[in-house]
Amino acid sequence: MNTQKHVSQIVIAAAPHMVGDGFRVQSTLPGGTRSENNRISPFIMMDYGAPNYIPPTNKPRGVGAHPHKGFETVTIVYQGEFEHRDSTGSHGILNPGDVQWMTAGAGIVHDEKFSEAFSKLGGKVEMAQLWVNLPKAYKNSKPAYQNLTKEEIPVVKVGDESYVRVIAGEFKGNKGAASTFSPLNVLDVHLKKGDNVTVAFPQHFNTAIVVLQGKADFNGQSAKSVETVLFEKDGTDITITALEDATMIVLSGEPIDEPIFAYGPFVLNTEDELSAAIDDYNAGKMGFLN
Repeated sequence: MNTQKHVSQIVIAAAPHMVGDGFRVQSTLPGGTRSENNRISPFIMMDYGAPNYIPPTNKPRGVGAHPHKGFETVTIVYQGEFEHRDSTGSHGILNPGDVQWMTAGAGIVHDEKFSEAFSKLGGKVEMAQLWVNLPKAYKNSKPAYQNLTKEEIPVVKVGDESYVRVIAGEFKGNKGAASTFSPLNVLDVHLKKGDNVTVAFPQHFNTAIVVLQGKADFNGQSAKSVETVLFEKDGTDITITALEDATMIVLSGEPIDEPIFAYGPFVLNTEDELSAAIDDYNAGKMGFLN
């Protein structure tokens, strides 16, 4: 019996664009926030900021105060130092290897910028931000913030220098650091050239692998930096072999089979809910930054 998941499509990332005045990113997942995108549900989108030099400045760059509602943001820092503030009073600085898992839920306002100390010195930055949908039953959850430090994220060695970081879900009996509202896996995979690892997910899960750096083979088909590999649902196993030193994010999760109505930073289930969210934000009901 063949248990391999077959590749259905390889998607090339969109051209780089700026988010705020500091993040130069490429959108890696297909389609954006549309209901027909159940092919990647529960994931909505993922931006990747490839290594980029930020010159010294006294004014930290990034994205100023803005709202979110109805989903979660997951920020993974590879290089640089990022600072987060939000309307719940949460504040944190993310160093290389750290992950921020923010549940917008009923509505939150936050900003995300390079830290003041990093900005004064300047340096290389590299990061990824994933948006994860929330099931309807949890869209009005109380906003929350999981600050997952590098030390808190389980690391599973798969070679002398190759390893998998288990951000969410499970890998080889190791439970991920993040708590989630629906069954999903987020794995941060680092393979040296020639090394391989096999991951396995339930047949009904949607699965995508975003190659951030390098090149790898996935069950017989190769993809390189800023390409995303989408898989059929049939089968369970994916064997990843590094053709070059490679870094990638593996995403797999149970689809949320519910309508999506989205506008900018709001992801809800009906047009009326979307209109109400915009009104709530404009009325200040999602709070303010101190």
